[in-house]
Amino acid sequence: MPAWAERAVEDYLARFPRDFEVALKQVRPEPRREQPVAHCLRAEQLRLRAAAPPGDRLVALDERGVDWTTGQLAQHIGRWRDASEHVSFLIGGADGLSEQLKSQAQLRLRLSSLTLPHALARVVLVEQLYRAWSILTNHPYHRAEVTSRS
Repeated sequence: MPAWAERAVEDYLARFPRDFEVALKQVRPEPRREQPVAHCLRAEQLRLRAAAPPGDRLVALDERGVDWTTGQLAQHIGRWRDASEHVSFLIGGADGLSEQLKSQAQLRLRLSSLTLPHALARVVLVEQLYRAWSILTNHPYHRAEVTSRS
């Protein structure tokens, strides 16, 4: 990851209180060396599944996923927290996530209609998780009125 992305992610992760744990687990991308994309996706899928604790709700970040507002994300995170559910957000590598892994996820979520490079997607995700936490706790980081759209 570029240094700027690492610094941004570390900054947001340091802001979360201990009772709202957010951890980053990075998995090694599969070397491309003229291997078929399907091989690379399968290898990365195995690493991602191994990194996600058993029983976690899997949220696959996918360009064809649901398009939530930050307020909607906060509502869902609040529900998952209240139900004592742990959540793993999965960000794919250069070729995205395998269809099999996306089908195993309980939710497919789109961060943006724009194509984001991996490093930026990581920063956007952790910032949005922090913003969702701020909404749930009435922290001043999120000052805009939260409205939900159906």
